[in-house]
Amino acid sequence: MKKTLNPNAVVGHFQTDGACISCKEFGSGHINSTYQVKTEHGKVYILQCINKYVFTDPKAVMENVSAVTKYLSERVTDPTETLHFVIADTGDYFYVDEAGDFWRCYEFADGICLEAPETDRDFYESAIAFGRFQELLRDFPAETLHETIPLFHNTINRYRLFKEALAQNAAGRAESVQAEIDFIMAREKEAGTICRLLETNELPLRVTHNDTKLNNVLLNRETRKAMCVLDLDTVMPGSSLYDFGDSIRFGAATAPEDEPDLSKMGINLELFRVYTAGYLTACRSLTEKETELLPLGAKIITLELAVRFLTDYLDGDRYFKTAYPEHNLVRARAQLKLVADMEAKWDEMQKIVAEEAAKH
Repeated sequence: MKKTLNPNAVVGHFQTDGACISCKEFGSGHINSTYQVKTEHGKVYILQCINKYVFTDPKAVMENVSAVTKYLSERVTDPTETLHFVIADTGDYFYVDEAGDFWRCYEFADGICLEAPETDRDFYESAIAFGRFQELLRDFPAETLHETIPLFHNTINRYRLFKEALAQNAAGRAESVQAEIDFIMAREKEAGTICRLLETNELPLRVTHNDTKLNNVLLNRETRKAMCVLDLDTVMPGSSLYDFGDSIRFGAATAPEDEPDLSKMGINLELFRVYTAGYLTACRSLTEKETELLPLGAKIITLELAVRFLTDYLDGDRYFKTAYPEHNLVRARAQLKLVADMEAKWDEMQKIVAEEAAKH
């Protein structure tokens, strides 16, 4: 991102309540450049320059974001349940400066974001937030959204890319990871299940967030209840199973995704129940098939990420940032261990889903 960004020159192009009196860098995000704006009428806004190297079509990103947030704003009972973007003087929800950079502005919502749950209740509230997000958008025409990251969760395509990387063996590493290759290939057919069910309309196409981590949920500072979902840049058409699965992969694992000690990695069934309970409470429109396959969503999304990590390892670490030469391999092994532990506890995971679904 350019160091010559001039947010003070940009903010005036948005229809804020009052003129800007201060504009300062805000937050600790690594992708977009973010500023907090205060106006003469005491209003506070967030101004962001979208990283067009990460999001190569920022116009499509903002068309998705603005369509979804406008839809939500017309359906929520509390305005804090969604982000509210500000229109620019062009009539769009973004402004393009002379350098071709895309900017957006939205009302600041005061709350807290957590990198990890401090209590089970925090994890439950994140499930409420993402479940409510899914529920409120149940009738949104998902097919009208741009696929801003093409084939992002297309596991069949992820396997195709994996097999290409394996055949090319660009980094000369394939021989040392045969056990991991065998594990992945043994699950290829199952890994494509969600893709096939979406194609046959046995699973509904929904608006999905695609980055359902706890730190993308804004919690009320006093009550710690979920307010709204943040970071909508990856909103696209997809399956609810992907969003549910990624929350479980990240939030119900017993170790970080790059834990080298595999004995520490597994699925925490209590946290799996906590999240499932919250998600099913908030999202009542899940079909019977979607509900039944929630455990499979967790397994497939975990396997998909393992495939992506190992693909990058075979390619010579060209996609993911790594801290040391074996980092992608360590990540892949940790995810594969999580998959294996899910398989070992499969009956229990299915039982938990059935029990929680029966309550609703």
